[in-house]
Amino acid sequence: MHSYDTVSEAMNDLRKRGYTHDFAIYAEKECLVCGETALNLSPEEFYIDEFYRFEGDSDPGDEMVVYAISSEKYGLKGIVVNAFGTYADSNVSKIVKHLHRHLSI
Repeated sequence: MHSYDTVSEAMNDLRKRGYTHDFAIYAEKECLVCGETALNLSPEEFYIDEFYRFEGDSDPGDEMVVYAISSEKYGLKGIVVNAFGTYADSNVSKIVKHLHRHLSI
């Protein structure tokens, strides 16, 4: 696993390593949406390959998690960014928690 100091550093390196799609979490349907391809991916259709947690030194609003996501079915690799802690969206956290079962750590 790599080590990064900032969210942007992690995202830039992940993009260089092929995680080029930006995914958004669609909480109502509990799926990921790729804006570029318009695909809706259910939890069974992708995995969390890596994740990086960033804690804000002075601002709780800076607490973020960057997820590297891949889907063998669709041949896609991309990134999901989610806040955690005080500013975490409970709907988003629910799906990330559900997807966390795919991690093999």
